[in-house]
Amino acid sequence: MTWRDTYQEWLNYADLDENLKNQLTAVTDDEELEDAFYQPMSFGTAGMRGLMGPGINRMNIYTVRQATEGLATLMDSLGDEVKQRGVAISYDSRNNSREFAHEAARVLGAHQIKSYIFDDLRPTPELSFAVRHLHTYAGIMITASHNPKEYNGYKIYGEDGGQMPPKESDQMTTYIRQIEDLFAVKLADESQLLADGIEEVIGEAVDQAYLDNAKTVTVNQDLAKEYGKDLKFVFTPLCGTGRMLGERALQQAGFTNYELVAEEASPNGDFPGLEHPNPEFPEAFVRATALGKQIDADLLIATDPDADRLGCAVRQPNGEYQLLTGNQIGTILFHYILEAHKQAGDLPANATAVKSIVSTNFATKVAESYGVGMVNVLTGFKWIADQIHQYETQHNHTFMFGFEESFGYLIKPFVRDKDAIQVLVLLAEIAAYYRSREMNLYDGLQELFEEYGYFEEKTISKTYAGIEGPKKIAAIMTKFREGAPTSLAGHQIVEADDFSNNTKRLANGTVEELQMPNSNVLRYVFDDETWIAIRPSGTEPKLKYYVGTSDKSQAAAVAKLDQFVQDLTEFAEA
Repeated sequence: MTWRDTYQEWLNYADLDENLKNQLTAVTDDEELEDAFYQPMSFGTAGMRGLMGPGINRMNIYTVRQATEGLATLMDSLGDEVKQRGVAISYDSRNNSREFAHEAARVLGAHQIKSYIFDDLRPTPELSFAVRHLHTYAGIMITASHNPKEYNGYKIYGEDGGQMPPKESDQMTTYIRQIEDLFAVKLADESQLLADGIEEVIGEAVDQAYLDNAKTVTVNQDLAKEYGKDLKFVFTPLCGTGRMLGERALQQAGFTNYELVAEEASPNGDFPGLEHPNPEFPEAFVRATALGKQIDADLLIATDPDADRLGCAVRQPNGEYQLLTGNQIGTILFHYILEAHKQAGDLPANATAVKSIVSTNFATKVAESYGVGMVNVLTGFKWIADQIHQYETQHNHTFMFGFEESFGYLIKPFVRDKDAIQVLVLLAEIAAYYRSREMNLYDGLQELFEEYGYFEEKTISKTYAGIEGPKKIAAIMTKFREGAPTSLAGHQIVEADDFSNNTKRLANGTVEELQMPNSNVLRYVFDDETWIAIRPSGTEPKLKYYVGTSDKSQAAAVAKLDQFVQDLTEFAEA
């Protein structure tokens, strides 16, 4: 069947959702139509994410039903006990998120699978918590995280609160692909589901349980009491889910001297004035910066629309604000946790942190200085969650912190995904700590650089959209595998890692096995400890390059980074 055949089926379907039909008839560009209908949406271990609109390669009620039917079929195969445990469902502030969430509940209900659906939008980390708190088999989060307003997504969680493990996710994908007619997925009547108790609305009780756990995030409660009232900061949830839980978590920790960015305080799926509601980008801080200067704030904090990622900007001596990288935020958080526990005399002997293989060595140097282990895992927070699960079952390590360079961090494992609400509280405490020393976070970062060296990292994302996109990405990965350069920026490669076949090749020709799951990732280490990594994105049509280096001064580290980036991109694009 060609894409035109599939398009015609949708166009001829008598009961097609009216809004989708209007959108479909309005599209006249063949290239746009082909992209919407040439293949089904990709569904991986992180779920699916894409543009909203009509088509099998778009987020809409039919693709949401299809994905949920796959989950329901998987749960059917596992028996009544699993079905009775049910599925927790939440959603963010994006357009159509609430509708998609309730459509998922109706599909589950048709299989007599209980759903626990939030009464209103909630952050992704609370959905992860709810799965654990309610002991459900799975969780569904409707979100496209930090993507632009045109996007939405469907994230699937396993019973430990982490993203669904590959084995179950692969089974679910198989069931999804067996659904040939998206329009034939059966739906239950939602009012009847509520009456029969197959659907249960949840809210404040789960909120309070989460907040009770959030009290454990604070390391030194006295700091908030003594210095919190003098600490001024700006908080913006970027029109997303972070405000309600974020404010309550801050206030119960003793932090009340902050101001919200008014234009971004309330949920709004159109994200007015925010082309990219992403706290990684400086443009997300334009309004926060203006407010910060007005009130002379020490710190600006932003959470993304589903409140799993957090970014911040710190005030420099000249009064301007500098946006910190995810690697810098992660290292500041980690250092504070270790130092506070060391001072308190309760740093566990088997303390261990976990980071992704594309995150900074800055944090590794900090770990080494405290005699703490640092474990590297593949990109994707599910791998950090998997390590936590291993530590809990084997009792061999105590989890202290987990992070990814893409502005995702976890402090306490009552959640098994990135949690910006936890970080919001701890970052305020760290700012209070530096205030107690007559410093701010900018000064604190400089202090860490002076102690551990100057680390610089950069992530480069290249988008390859459309039908030819995957082919271009695959060709570049093949180019590196078959003929990677032996040196860049005047430095020799001393280690080449290919995670697709789990091999580590050293400069002397020795080949060792990497003890990780297979993944389409390449990583190279150079003679000066600089490293680069290359991988396709799991949720977007992008190829990502990561570069990390260090030196004795910031200027030297930046110059080295720039040269590596230049040489890397020239080779990739030649």
